Amino acid sequence: MKKVFLFLAEGFEETEAVATIDVLRRGGLSVTTVSISDNRTVTGAHGIPVTADVLFEKADIDEGDMLVLPGGMPGASNLNAHKGLPEQLKKYAADGKKIAAICAAPLVLGGLNLLQGKKATVYPGYESTLKGAEYVKTAVVTDGNIITGRGPGFVFEFALAIVAELQGKTKADEVAEGLLIQVRR
Repeated sequence: MKKVFLFLAEGFEETEAVATIDVLRRGGLSVTTVSISDNRTVTGAHGIPVTADVLFEKADIDEGDMLVLPGGMPGASNLNAHKGLPEQLKKYAADGKKIAAICAAPLVLGGLNLLQGKKATVYPGYESTLKGAEYVKTAVVTDGNIITGRGPGFVFEFALAIVAELQGKTKADEVAEGLLIQVRR
């Protein structure tokens, strides 16, 4: 079973995290939520606490197939400021492994120069953080090993793009049908 790590930082966008986890698990993916704080319970931008599966220091991140960053503020900034996460993102990119970020979280990828020469999307107002990328004003962009999503209103398209990337389009279509989602293309 393909393994995904989704990172939770104080101030994360709850919709983007929880809906993504749900869709990925429906798609047959193993999802491990990882707290980058020193507590497994992480509070989102709208005051909703979520208990992560594991703390960053205890996660076997090298064993994954994809890393996922939900957005939200100050969640995305907190992801960006973490000491170990950027190193893991750079390692995944160097190994050609998959990375996905939605809303403001693509700013982390831009800051690490992981978007050089790629197309990407981001929450409105954060376009300048996509260092080296061509900004595309669309729901979701997949370019090579990177998937970016524009924001919470596009979370289902984002999560289904991840399922399609790791499990195939047929599986993503099955999940969308079961959720009664008509994907905007």
